[in-house]
Amino acid sequence: MFKEFIDALGGILGSSGFASFLVGDGWKYIVMIGVACVLLYLAIVKKFEPLLLLPIAFGMLLSNLPGANMFHPELWISNGTSGIDYGAVLHDGGILDVLYLGVKLGVYPPLIFLGIGAMTDFGPLISNPKSFLLGAAAQVGIFTAFIGALALGFTPQEAGSIGIIGGADGPTAIFVTSKLSPDLLGPIAVAAYSYMALIPFIQKPIMRLLTTKKERLVRMKELRSVSKTEKIIFPILVTIVVALLLPDAAPLVGMLMLGNLMKESGVVDRICKTSQNELMNIVTIFLGITVGATTNAASFLNLKTLGIVLMGLVAFCISTASGVLFGKLMYVLTKGKVNPLIGSAGVSAVPMAARVSQAVGQEEDPGNFLLMHAMGPNVAGVIGSAVAAGVLLQML
Repeated sequence: MFKEFIDALGGILGSSGFASFLVGDGWKYIVMIGVACVLLYLAIVKKFEPLLLLPIAFGMLLSNLPGANMFHPELWISNGTSGIDYGAVLHDGGILDVLYLGVKLGVYPPLIFLGIGAMTDFGPLISNPKSFLLGAAAQVGIFTAFIGALALGFTPQEAGSIGIIGGADGPTAIFVTSKLSPDLLGPIAVAAYSYMALIPFIQKPIMRLLTTKKERLVRMKELRSVSKTEKIIFPILVTIVVALLLPDAAPLVGMLMLGNLMKESGVVDRICKTSQNELMNIVTIFLGITVGATTNAASFLNLKTLGIVLMGLVAFCISTASGVLFGKLMYVLTKGKVNPLIGSAGVSAVPMAARVSQAVGQEEDPGNFLLMHAMGPNVAGVIGSAVAAGVLLQML
């Protein structure tokens, strides 16, 4: 009886996930579980972008537990001309495979943009249209990193996915990568959201290095008030212009502007609140956990991933620097009326980047309030990153 018990126990352990750690590349699963736990620590204890970092980290954890069978990377490999067998995904896939359809089919990122639009006030941008230029300047890092990644031997599609990290816009990075290089989705998403969470640590040294104390002390003129009519016309006009110029950007920009129109019109308060809260929260959970699931040991632990993370950091730093440098140009052209610090807010991380501009400005002058001025480039950056995504998709 004792021998039978030992044999049975041995059989259970032999078929469990623990046994997988002891054979072949089992050590990779252990490493990935460790990485997932570190990200969970950063999300929970350090509160680094927790709304997305926590589900991403837990999706990574679930995907790297041998035998759990919640996500199957092999089902997402295109079979020649026939493409992905979605029937097999629905029949043989786990719960994360089914939820991942929303990423693969490009559903989740536009829905995230719908919620962002419903929470965004474009008033500072409408009040100061020059902010569009700062938002555009901050996208330079995307295309610089794209060229750099090509020079390092990445394919054009991979280079486009790496470059978009420079926009500091997680949903846009996921949207572009799911279209161009779905096999890189995990590393791209982790890099994008990690750098978004680290914005204060990355941007502040660059801002201080590229500006003088005199420039940081500039107090900008109070913004004019924007009428309700302007706020209603703006999302309609932007949608028409961008969709006609760059049809590939229409899903992101269109949903962003729909959310904003719902907010500014004031006639659909109920569905506007749903977009801001319930829908946004549900999609955030699904997006985070499924993106995290793509970071399995086989595809994540390699030199390419390290290169992606480093190139993403370069892209983000260049975007910040180009925004600040263009702000300095505007400072010169306006004879000292524009504080260059607001240029760093041209990246798409709303409203964190604008708050960093405010914080650095108040280090020099506690009475200087740059937040609303920085919100103009910041929301322009949201539109700019979506437009840059459309350019990359149309090119590649």
